[in-house]
Amino acid sequence: MSWFRTYLPRPRANLRLVCFPHAGGAASAYREWAALLPEEIELIAVQYPGRQDRFHDSLLTDFTALVDGVAAELATLQGATAYFGHSMGATVAFEAARRLDALGNGPVRLFASARTAPAVATRLGISFDTEDQVMAYIRSLGGAGVELLEDPDLRELALPMLQADFRLMESYHYQPGGRLSCPITVLAGSGDHTFGAADAGHWAQHTTAGIVTETLPGGHFYTEEVPGLVTDLIARTFTTEGAHP
Repeated sequence: MSWFRTYLPRPRANLRLVCFPHAGGAASAYREWAALLPEEIELIAVQYPGRQDRFHDSLLTDFTALVDGVAAELATLQGATAYFGHSMGATVAFEAARRLDALGNGPVRLFASARTAPAVATRLGISFDTEDQVMAYIRSLGGAGVELLEDPDLRELALPMLQADFRLMESYHYQPGGRLSCPITVLAGSGDHTFGAADAGHWAQHTTAGIVTETLPGGHFYTEEVPGLVTDLIARTFTTEGAHP
């Protein structure tokens, strides 16, 4: 099954914005964004295996296998692309961008949201011994997923996915290598205790084209709190002629 979900097809768009979800997240996290973006930008959301309409696909616990899968499909896209990754998704997007950039088919810009630069956080590892510890961590981040996980039946469905994603993150080992040829926009929520503007500058070592840092109101999941501000920022980043940064 395809890794991509296009909620609002725009075949004449100048740019395709490929969005990578956070740990425990799914493509639908970006459904609302599709209509908020201008006509010149088509949104493609990545659907990781084992969730929503890929529920019957095996959950991945190896980070390299995840990047292998999504990078192979990214290579088939035609025209200009940009990548947006939130939290764990920022690291997935970065590693996929490195793969495609090395082939001369990388994104025109990477948006890295709420995630420490890979060269600093060389491991993403998060491990928990009990369900209560998982829930305490999720509650500390906030976001729409917290309310869903308070329901015992939904929690039973969601916890295996979260635990698989945590193992996937533990399997990540940053390997120094070539820097991206595209610029990076680094985004943070003003109230996010896991990542702030002071951490954003470290992403500069991952590109030869410079970085821009942006802070938006909200916590770790500011992307859910102020989606219109995020899509406006993305739209302003590009011109309508050729989707160049």
